[in-house]
Amino acid sequence: MSSYTSNIRTYRKKKYINIGLIIFGIIFLYLIVTIILYLTAPRITPYEVREGSILKDNAYTGIAIRTENVTYADNSGYINYYTTDNSKVRAGTNIYTLSNEKLTFSNGSSEDNVTLSEEQKNALSLKIQTFSESFKDASFSDMYLFKNEMESSLQSISSQSKMDQLNSALSNGTLSDMNLYSTAEDGIVVYSVDGMEGLTKDTVTLESLDKSNYQKTEFANNTKVNAGDPVYKLVTDESWTLVTEISKETYDVLKEKKSVKVRFSKDNQTLWGNLEIKELDGHILAYLGFDNSMIRYANERYLDIELILEDQSGLKIPKSAETKKDFYVVPKSYITQGGNSSEQGVLRQTTDKNGESITEFLPVNIYYEENETVYLDPNVFQENDVIIKPESTETYQLKEKKSLKGVYNINKGYAMFKQINILSESEEYYIVEEGNSYGLSNYDRIALDSTGIKENDIVF
Repeated sequence: MSSYTSNIRTYRKKKYINIGLIIFGIIFLYLIVTIILYLTAPRITPYEVREGSILKDNAYTGIAIRTENVTYADNSGYINYYTTDNSKVRAGTNIYTLSNEKLTFSNGSSEDNVTLSEEQKNALSLKIQTFSESFKDASFSDMYLFKNEMESSLQSISSQSKMDQLNSALSNGTLSDMNLYSTAEDGIVVYSVDGMEGLTKDTVTLESLDKSNYQKTEFANNTKVNAGDPVYKLVTDESWTLVTEISKETYDVLKEKKSVKVRFSKDNQTLWGNLEIKELDGHILAYLGFDNSMIRYANERYLDIELILEDQSGLKIPKSAETKKDFYVVPKSYITQGGNSSEQGVLRQTTDKNGESITEFLPVNIYYEENETVYLDPNVFQENDVIIKPESTETYQLKEKKSLKGVYNINKGYAMFKQINILSESEEYYIVEEGNSYGLSNYDRIALDSTGIKENDIVF
């Protein structure tokens, strides 16, 4: 039997490269690397820089010393006042009347009830509307100022109504037993006394600074007074003094100062006062002199105040953002511009491949400038590099380094060092200079915590 020979031949299949699979593999590998970098990279929490301030103050209570003259009644009778308490009057202004009997005022204008004209109602309504439209929760203290203003307006209306009726009665002769009294001086009229009107800076004692036993007598309309009783006092000088005892810590801050900023708790107003410090029986007293705004507090003997030891404004940043970096300090005269560009840089002395000395332009970023010197990043240079002064043969070898405080600016998606000039600080924040061309600006984004961050780190 003859053998059978097959003509069928087997060929190996050609292998084709799967481009799609390769691309998928590259993308997958990229994603894996990106995830690993993300998981191992330091977390950079952003912080938006905003304008702010740091206020350091101390709260005290002071006693007010003024030029006060008490006026006493010449006769006995029932007293009624013409002008509003705590108001300015000229010499010759009618202040009060004395009559044998209590006076009756029409239209309920005696004290509690005031009849308003349409014009007066419209004026008060306009004040209320203006306040309501401009009121903000952050300025809640303005509510008390508005309350005082409205009370003052109503008192003025009441006093005017009463004065009109008194004038009418005097003109008609219906009150023949009523005597009218005026002031002999200009000043601020106050309808209360406390027995401390004669107090001066030289007679202040530690006991007078204690207000726990303080008493004040206030005068009211239609009350009986006897001859020789006090009926009002007149503050005749705009200059006044506030005396308060201060702590040793406050003294250490103020001892070299001639003035200090004072905030008054009553109305949240601030004034600058001339400062004089004295010691009395082992206690430190601060004498604060003012020459204005006395009328605001003329009927107050004791005032709660805050001595503002520091009130610094600027850009507010957390202390955790602070970092430091060393820089080469170079004379500003060595900075030049590139040949065909406005890019700043220096002329560095180096050698070519043949060992010959050449000069090359090296772009640099200036991180800070002071006293005709600039701060340059040391990472751009090699140790002991020599730079050449433009249009000169003078050279400067990079050796001296100085440290700058700064933060990492992350506006561009990576960490970039920015210099800061600290103006003030609290436990958690710095106030830094604003407007420095090498520093921060309002609304910049910085790294909240500089720990573990390096310059040029990517912000994920």
